[in-house]
Parts: sequence; C-alpha cells; structure tokens
Amino acid sequence: MKDRKLKTRPNNHTTHRIFVAGTRMNDGKTTTCLGLFAALQQKYSKVGFIKPVGQRFVKIDGQLIDEDSILLEKTYNVETPISSMSPIAIDGSFTKRYLDDPIKMGADLTDKVCNAFDRASWEKNFTLIEGSGHAGVGSVFELSNARVAKLLGAKAIIVSRGGIGQPIDEIALNKALFDQEGVEVVGAIINKVEADKMEMIRKYTSLALKRLGIPLLGLLPSEKVLTSPNLEQIRERVNGTPLNRVDEIRPRRFSHIVIGAMTATGFLDTVSPDTLLITPGDREDIVLAALSHESHHTSGTISCIILTRDIRPSPELLERIGKSRIPFISVSTDSYTVASRIHSMTVKTQPGDNDKIPLIKKIIQENIDLNQIIDAFTPIED
Repeated sequence: MKDRKLKTRPNNHTTHRIFVAGTRMNDGKTTTCLGLFAALQQKYSKVGFIKPVGQRFVKIDGQLIDEDSILLEKTYNVETPISSMSPIAIDGSFTKRYLDDPIKMGADLTDKVCNAFDRASWEKNFTLIEGSGHAGVGSVFELSNARVAKLLGAKAIIVSRGGIGQPIDEIALNKALFDQEGVEVVGAIINKVEADKMEMIRKYTSLALKRLGIPLLGLLPSEKVLTSPNLEQIRERVNGTPLNRVDEIRPRRFSHIVIGAMTATGFLDTVSPDTLLITPGDREDIVLAALSHESHHTSGTISCIILTRDIRPSPELLERIGKSRIPFISVSTDSYTVASRIHSMTVKTQPGDNDKIPLIKKIIQENIDLNQIIDAFTPIED
C-alpha cells in the first residue's frame, strides 16, 4: 500500500477567504471574527470558520480543540466538524517535538492545515481564518500566521488596539511579514478606541495607514462589558470557594473593585454600580454594611464579595450570607494578591456570554466597512 500523498496546497480555490491577524495577542481577533461572521451571513448563504493554529484549548473526544473554534461553533452552528475548525493545538512540548524532526512533522502539519481548510470550506461561500498572535507567531515550526495565509491563498486583515503611534508601528511590522510571503493586506481595524477619541484616532490612523498602502476598515469602540470578567471567571481565577448559592451567577460582571480596608462608612461611600468587594473574612462590619446596603437597593450595586485569608465569618453571619442575593466567595490568599490576579486577567468571550455576543455583532455591523472587505474579491463563478 502506497503512502498517501501529502498536500502542499488546499484543493479549494473558489471559496473567498480572509485571514484575520492581530499585531499581538488579545488585540481583538476573536471579537472581530465573531462579529464579522454574523455580518458575512447577511451577504453569503454559507460562511465557514477555521483557526489553523491554536494556543488555548480544551480536550474534546481526546483531541485538543482551540477555545475560539468552540466559541464560533456554539454561537453559529458552523456545520463543520470541530476538529477541522481547529486542526493544530500548540501544547507545551509541541515546539520541541517539531525541532526533533522538522522535515517529517513539517510536512504533516502543512497537510493537516490544508485538509482542515478544505473541510471547513466545503460548500461555503466565504471562510474566516483566525490567526494566533502577531504575524510571526508559529515561525519556529514554519507555520507563522503570514505563511499560513499564503498557504491557504488568503488575503489578510490586521487588527490592532487603539492609539496612533504604537498601533501603526505594529501594523507596519506585521504587514512586512505578510508582504514577504506575498499576502495582500486588504485593510486594518483599530480596536478598543475610547469614545471621546474616535474621530481624532480615525483622522490620524487613516493618514498613517494610507502611507502604508492599507485601507482603514473601521474603528471599534471600547466597551467595558467586553473586558469585564463574569463572576465564574473571577472565581476560577482566584481559586475561590462559593459560600452561598446564587442563581444566574454567570452573567454578573463588575466594573469597580473596592478593597475593604477602610471603615464600614467609608466603604459605603465607595460603592458604585457593579462593585466587586474584596475584604478579609473577619471584617464583619464591612460585610454587614454591604448586606444592609443590598437590602435597601432593588437593583444590586455589589456584584460579588470575596472574603480573603480563608477566614470564615461567624455562624450567624454565614446564615445571612446564605440568604443574600450577593455571591460570596472565600479564598486563601490576601486582598492585594486577589486584586492583582483579577486586574491581570485576560477576558475571553465565552459561548454563554449572552450579554457580550449581541453587542459584538452590533459593534462590527455599525463600525466596519464590510463592503470594502467583500470588494477585495472577485465574484464566485458558478
């Protein structure tokens, strides 16, 4: 029996395809893909998705599957085997395994990406390809974002975060890698732009990008809800133990952190909508003030209370906590460590984020020039 011939290019040459790259990690590639998918569905009957190289993954049926592929599948029912939407997952030993045998493993990886793309694009009019990090990520095993875009015959969009100088510098650097591979960059998207700076950023980024030969496809406004973790994410981040049962905990988010190191009266002066309170478990005066504040407000202003140093309140107070609508979480670490861990969190959109996903769709629809993306392709021939 002869060995199967490995692919060096996908068989599909008709489906439109765009590679969504970032200037670095967490610049908004997934947000862009999530919103663009919905926008493209208004123009095309069948839209596909693939993230060829993933770095954040979960195990499904024994396979490592990228979290962003799961998000798109659960949000849109993409009708593609999940393994084809996420063909390569970079685990801790991946790079060493590749460097031990780059010739064989490199051919296998290329073949795997091409086959997955063909499956993900089967009977699709348009396929979104999400990159991983900046254009050079994956170079060590010869599957950089720029090379994958070339391999799949895709045009590219570069997503960067708000600003003028640094984002333009980073876009120019990433464009150089795409240029080196012969991949056309059809435009750039500037993400996380403060509302009061939108027009100023639009003016100067347009001027700067024009000098690079890159159209500005749009600016995405900064939205607090998109970067705020829900309470389940917080609980996992701080390795906390729930002290009470609160229904529908997942949608709750916070926009203001208070460390309870002041008097109870001083704490009440700092409370604002969606406050997260972090305080030692023996500061019962602050906990009682929070519970009293809750009882006098129909709409909760305190999203969660984290009790630190593994100190449990008195039995009487624990009984009141059990009846409270405020989620209480106990942790073993100190207040400063808890606050630092939360501040450093990278918040990823999850399939159950019903408050975020409709907002993302709306932001993309209202702020991205979809026709400019579509115009970069010639019509599909029947």
